[in-house]
Amino acid sequence: MSDLPQSVLKYFWGDKLEELSWEKHKNYISKTLLKKGDKEAVAWLLKKVDKDYLKDIVAIKKIDAKSENFWNIYLS
Repeated sequence: MSDLPQSVLKYFWGDKLEELSWEKHKNYISKTLLKKGDKEAVAWLLKKVDKDYLKDIVAIKKIDAKSENFWNIYLS
């Protein structure tokens, strides 16, 4: 079973949830939640990592322009 809460797992319906792990898939999970996450999922993410890590994810990972713009403003 995954080590992620239900509020986060709902964004990974196409993945094998039993194999999804925060330790192994931190970047993928972070990117997905930055793109699609609701308030509860993003709050969980913000407790797991610091803002500098998320700034790096936004800079490195390809996310849509609207999400990238929002997160660049929010994290600055």
